[in-house]
Amino acid sequence: MNNDLNKLHPYPFEKLAELTRDIKPAEHLNAISLGIGEPKHASPALVVDAVRNNLAGLSNYPTTKGILTLRQAIADWATRRFDLKVGSLDPEQHLLPVNGTREAIFAFTQALVNRSDDALVVSPNPFYQIYEGAAYLAGATPYYLNCTEENGFIPDYDAVPSEVWEKCQLLFICSPGNPTGAVHDAATIQKLIALADQYDFVLASDECYSEIYLDESKPPVGLLEVCASIGRHDYHNCVVFHSLSKRSNLPGMRSGFIAGDAKLIQPFLKYRTYHGCSMPVQHQIASTAAWQDEAHVLENRDLYREKFAAVSEILSPVMQINLPEASFYLWAKTPIDDEAFTRGLLAQQNLTVLPGRYLAREVAGEQPGAGYIRMALVATVEECVEAAQRIRTYIESL
Repeated sequence: MNNDLNKLHPYPFEKLAELTRDIKPAEHLNAISLGIGEPKHASPALVVDAVRNNLAGLSNYPTTKGILTLRQAIADWATRRFDLKVGSLDPEQHLLPVNGTREAIFAFTQALVNRSDDALVVSPNPFYQIYEGAAYLAGATPYYLNCTEENGFIPDYDAVPSEVWEKCQLLFICSPGNPTGAVHDAATIQKLIALADQYDFVLASDECYSEIYLDESKPPVGLLEVCASIGRHDYHNCVVFHSLSKRSNLPGMRSGFIAGDAKLIQPFLKYRTYHGCSMPVQHQIASTAAWQDEAHVLENRDLYREKFAAVSEILSPVMQINLPEASFYLWAKTPIDDEAFTRGLLAQQNLTVLPGRYLAREVAGEQPGAGYIRMALVATVEECVEAAQRIRTYIESL
């Protein structure tokens, strides 16, 4: 087996299962989980109908590049959403459908990294664990940039030594961030584009939470949007990842896309023809319907706003919570050790959250996830309100 497999950490939910293995939750309370970021809102009827009405696609091999109608729908959506120059995002050159962002992020890293002893993949810390695992299995070393309350949960890119940028082959940004919900502003992204040019690395923006934001008048800025604003219409050195899992409540459909620099997308297409990861035809047709409709996305955001407002009102008096600009996570400080808090909450209130330390690595003596929990507000409004009341009761009992 590949020796680099030994470098992989257990996934956060494996650690959570081990942490709580001996816990017997309170039996008089129904179980509520805020641990896994799996959307629980209803999938859009138009998408469900499109899958059902196109099951004849099961008899066809799907192409790796995907059907043109889907690629065109994606290009049209991204052009509208991020105010791109019309025609600059060519569905023949600049984008590919993918089976969710996890698959695409991992595969893109394998295709991009030139194996060497000093190759670095730079990412935020805390982070989505696929960045790390993909780096190790591509033969690179992860380099973590701490995201703390002091820096607004956005890495201090100015503090990164030049020798790190010189070895960097791929920089991941996650905006809106998982787990913090922090959003990179346009000026910061423009700075990163300049660094990518100066040091010749690829800038990859994971934007799968971009359509869940609290202020309807302030959608998160995207990497391609910043490229367009500075006249970089070829998106040189830049790629973005988007998904229908969160935007459209379709985690089980495994549908998203990668878009950006054609000089990166076309070799990645070649990789994917060997990788064997084509999206089923009926899912491509259904995805087309999803990208062409915004009504269900607006309803989705309204539900999350309702939950954030209700939960923050209940919890703010007893714990420090950081309302995110976007995403469906609450990144909250715990009054005691985050693992102890998680165990006690499950035992007393039959409620599951994720210890923050499981989403981060210790760097220079600092563990930026320690002392936090991540709460995914993915359940119903009623369940989220009940969960917040249980958390408050637990904290007041400490």
